[in-house]
Amino acid sequence: MEFMPLILFAVVCVVLLAGYPVALSLAGVALLFAGIGVWTGQLESAFLHALPSRLYGIMTNQTLLAVPLFVFMGVMLEKSRIAERLLTAMAQLFGRFHGGLALSVILVGMLLAASTGIVGATVVTMGLLSLPTMLKRGYSPAFATGSICATGTLGQIIPPSIALVLLGDVLSSAYQQAQLNMGIFSPESVSVGDLFVGAMVPGLLLVTLYIGYVLLISVLRPQDAGDVEKDTPEHASLSGLLKALLPPLVLMVVVLGSILAGYATPTEAAGVGAFGAMLLAAIQGSLNWQRLREVCQSTTHVTAMVFLILIGASIFSLVFRGLGGETLIEELFEQLPGGVWMAMLVVMLVIFLLGFILDFIEITFVVVPLVAPVLLTMGVDPIWLGIMIAVNLQTSFLTPPFGFALFYLRGVAPASVPTTAIYRGVIPFIVMQLLLLISLAIWPELVTWLPNLVYGD
Repeated sequence: MEFMPLILFAVVCVVLLAGYPVALSLAGVALLFAGIGVWTGQLESAFLHALPSRLYGIMTNQTLLAVPLFVFMGVMLEKSRIAERLLTAMAQLFGRFHGGLALSVILVGMLLAASTGIVGATVVTMGLLSLPTMLKRGYSPAFATGSICATGTLGQIIPPSIALVLLGDVLSSAYQQAQLNMGIFSPESVSVGDLFVGAMVPGLLLVTLYIGYVLLISVLRPQDAGDVEKDTPEHASLSGLLKALLPPLVLMVVVLGSILAGYATPTEAAGVGAFGAMLLAAIQGSLNWQRLREVCQSTTHVTAMVFLILIGASIFSLVFRGLGGETLIEELFEQLPGGVWMAMLVVMLVIFLLGFILDFIEITFVVVPLVAPVLLTMGVDPIWLGIMIAVNLQTSFLTPPFGFALFYLRGVAPASVPTTAIYRGVIPFIVMQLLLLISLAIWPELVTWLPNLVYGD
């Protein structure tokens, strides 16, 4: 029964593929294996006594309060049609150029990534708002859909991101566990703010790659980049752009600036963002009781899903460790040729493949707690590890045939757009994301430089 932890992991994957709810599958399978482990003597029943304290720790975790607040902020900005006004103003400004609409989609998506943080919501919103117009203006279906899908996944890496909030909490626990494994007792930990700062340079690099690709296509294949819109009043476009751009931009600067300057924790900044989103909606006349009710219902739905998965994943990871899973992973990594680099390569490959069938929330709560303590014990930088995982998960959202972003866009795209066009369109963006991932592996300073500059080495 030495490989019982791996059997547990395999059974969980099979149950999830069968379509059962993620949280209940994690908890149910783990408790079943816990009973088998106690019966066979491989798991001590006293080990399960830590479960209540774990669940209590989840309920009292101040960092995780940022999740419902950031979700509320993003949903409020989405429901109040701020994104629609911004995209319209951008399209008027850049519509006089080939590829102008695609460029507008990327720039607006970059701003939305700092507010919604949910890939599905961003892809669906951008698909409904921009795809019909892009097709009408003569954009090739592949180029249009690829731009929208890739832009929608920016919420995974550009802060403040819900994915980074969850990763920060998981990596903090993993870092403390790694220190205990090495016999080090230190109050130091990994904060969500560290990941936010570390993600800024990679996020901006990825946006720059996207913009460069759009400009390149506009020059080399202008027939794929749409027609040029003429007779657009320049002054009206600039005025409309400023009115649409300034409110959300000020909100993003306040939220991120308060974190980077050390005036607020991510949780406190999330509260400011949620209040600011309500204020913007009220100023623009988009806030009423019906809309507030819809936003609260959506926020509650997403938050309940996240925390239920977190509880199920906590039960799973506790049983996995009790069965000796962490020791087994450590032994497997130590036997790999190439040391820590081969271990990182294996982990990145596993996360990439699991991204086909699992959402980033399940991977963050299930896989990362199992492998992160071992990698951190081997000397991997925790901030670099977190950003590498975030970029990897972002790539898996686009990879055919199971990328979630592809399914989101397929659900709102016109029937005239073939699925194969969506698959073709995302391939260049997948290549760019993989190039970024390789660059971060070769030059970790792209991630660690800014945190060292802000917080000191």
